[in-house]
Amino acid sequence: MNITDFELYEVPPRWVFLAIRTDTGLTGWGEPIIEGRAKTVCTAVTELMENYLLGKDPLRIKDHWEAMYRNNFYRGGPILMSAIAGVDQALWDIKGQHYDVPVYELLGGRCRDQVQVYQWIGGDRPSEIADEAKQLVEAGYSAIKMDAVERMRPIDSPETVTTVANRVENVRQAVGENVDIIVDFRGRASTPMATRLIHAIEPFEPMFIEEPVLPEYNDNLGSIANTTTTPLATGERMYSRWDFKTLLESGSVDVVQPDISHAGGITEVTRIASMAHPYDVSVALNCPIGPIALAASMQVCASIPNLLIQDHGFAFSEATTGQPYEYLCDPDVFEFESGFLSLLSEPGLGLTIDEDAVREKAGQNIDWHNPVWRHDDGSIAEW
Repeated sequence: MNITDFELYEVPPRWVFLAIRTDTGLTGWGEPIIEGRAKTVCTAVTELMENYLLGKDPLRIKDHWEAMYRNNFYRGGPILMSAIAGVDQALWDIKGQHYDVPVYELLGGRCRDQVQVYQWIGGDRPSEIADEAKQLVEAGYSAIKMDAVERMRPIDSPETVTTVANRVENVRQAVGENVDIIVDFRGRASTPMATRLIHAIEPFEPMFIEEPVLPEYNDNLGSIANTTTTPLATGERMYSRWDFKTLLESGSVDVVQPDISHAGGITEVTRIASMAHPYDVSVALNCPIGPIALAASMQVCASIPNLLIQDHGFAFSEATTGQPYEYLCDPDVFEFESGFLSLLSEPGLGLTIDEDAVREKAGQNIDWHNPVWRHDDGSIAEW
């Protein structure tokens, strides 16, 4: 079996789908994307496919991974690793279909029967967030994630700290003690502000704090960790096992959050999870994008022993209409109940893409970019 062709589709709302085709008729699907840099990643995927993968046996996944990564003098980073991630997902999809098993069987079999998931809640006012949190709990969720902070100065006011604490307290009061609350700082806080904020919200017992500081400042996580009993998490903006190596050795993180579409795909994320295990570090895969990425994430979730929870970026609904379901031949493939998502047990990644629907939507304007935030003095703020 050989790879004969590939196609890339930019589809709403901000996703990229990759189809890799073989001479046996099998097609594997992946989701290579950096949110806000779709066209750049598509160019990187095209270079990988045309310069190396076309004509190759798709089943030699680890060998291809090494070639795509190591045959570049300049390695790593979000663009290249996201391109590799999408290709890697598609190759695993082909291999699972070839052997007629879900990918998790090829990774050693399943460690669990279902996966706890969480959904993000938004809104700037504490009452709005609390109402949205309550709605998700009523819909069956046992875990939610909220942004704690907005635009923040390096050393901000006591009022800001109080506002954040009130926001988290309102959500805790709305959902009770049986629901896990994940609080995301999104790297918006400086190290001293992160320390103050965590101290303020500790009484409301978050499941963990996500990205208390930017990954550029991961060497400061140890000083933050020494001031709190709240678990700390990071990793959605880290792209390989080498990025995670020093972090794990430091002992300053409790949860790692690699993204299946940014950190080298199924092959590399499985390695990162294995690295984390002997450090007693859990895994909470990041996945704020589309259905292919979630399906690939779920294959890893099924197969790793140190999974904590899984992120997802679109709503599960009984109606299964709208994005992403319009791209699926089997829109009921994501079975959600009582806070858990069932494993995808069909061959490959476990879902079937409706390519006609993908083609119909492809080419629409998805030129999404995050906003530029500025402080009151006009300087750039973290978004």
